[in-house]
Amino acid sequence: MSGHDTTITGPALRGAPLQGPASNGPALTGTAPVLPHSARGRVAIAMSGGVDSSVAAALLIEQGWDVVGVHMKLNELPDEEKRGKSCCSLDDSLDARRVCAQLGIPFYVLDFTREFKAGVMDYFVDAYRRGTTPNPCVMCNRTVKHALLLERIREFGCERLATGHYAGLRQDPATGRLQIVKARDLRKDQTYFLWGTRPEDLPYLMYPLAGYEKSATRELAAGHRFITWDKPDSQEVCFVPKDYRDFLRPRFAADPPPPGDFVDAAGRVLGRHDGLPYYTIGQRRGLGLGGERPWYVVALRRDTNQVVLGGDADLFAGTMTVRGLHWVSCDPLAPPRTATVKVRYVHAGTAAQVTPLPEGRARVDFAEPVRAITPGQAAVFYDGDVLLGGGWIEG
Repeated sequence: MSGHDTTITGPALRGAPLQGPASNGPALTGTAPVLPHSARGRVAIAMSGGVDSSVAAALLIEQGWDVVGVHMKLNELPDEEKRGKSCCSLDDSLDARRVCAQLGIPFYVLDFTREFKAGVMDYFVDAYRRGTTPNPCVMCNRTVKHALLLERIREFGCERLATGHYAGLRQDPATGRLQIVKARDLRKDQTYFLWGTRPEDLPYLMYPLAGYEKSATRELAAGHRFITWDKPDSQEVCFVPKDYRDFLRPRFAADPPPPGDFVDAAGRVLGRHDGLPYYTIGQRRGLGLGGERPWYVVALRRDTNQVVLGGDADLFAGTMTVRGLHWVSCDPLAPPRTATVKVRYVHAGTAAQVTPLPEGRARVDFAEPVRAITPGQAAVFYDGDVLLGGGWIEG
């Protein structure tokens, strides 16, 4: 193990009952089988300290895997910057450890603070400085949770990596290729964040919650009396306070973004803004403009340092360009093809024609206009329930 690892080993309780005392929810079948390590292989489960990874670990044990719990230490933010962020707290790490001890599996803490800062937090700040809106959850899954973690768990004999994502894997019957597919619970499906996964990593990944509704996951956790059973879902970026501008301002202190003009589509000055990083497409609140008309941010002009405002109708567009294309479940596009395209996690998806362009770019023409297409966010492509791939919205 490298110097960045902190190792905590839970008690050796393999064969202990998986089912907790009587409770208000169902449990898994009674007892974890006592199996040799090679029965199905050793798998690491990324333990966030939440309900999903807790249940995923229990399911793997029931299936006969030799399971190792791994918790990632991602940042060391000051207390005032991580209020309400369970995944950034010591409590979260302790909850993960308690669940692993209850299940009788080893528990490791891996220190990824340096890699997380470089690959996710610095990216987040730099994107806002460039006048785009970042998606740190995509970058975290791409650079830390899959690629980096998969590499590190092999150091202690794990062949595969499981996570608590609501996503699935399926083999294409026509080609034999592994594909990422949507989870059963479409309301919780997280494939949007997984488009950057490397195809060569798919054989080593596992998503035990693919066939579970979130309500069933909580019932299973309650049946085991996991401390995490009623833990609320994370709603915001894990390392950012409720107002992301409070995170940016101290990091811009040495070189603050210059203020500029709010303008309408015709260029008429409407007021002054505090700096491009503090605004995003579709924003209505916090503009500081009076009057009866509701204004929305419809564009950020970096060349003139202007924030363009308009009405709700001005937020709709029928086409966009995407850069940095990555295909996880199919070969790179050659001819144009139709796909369902999501421009944000909560977007249901809109049918579109995707036309490849040079240098890993594509033009996307939607069947109907889409609201608030935001440069810097991820555009993700689907064929039915298959995650094809994605890229970064350019404009």
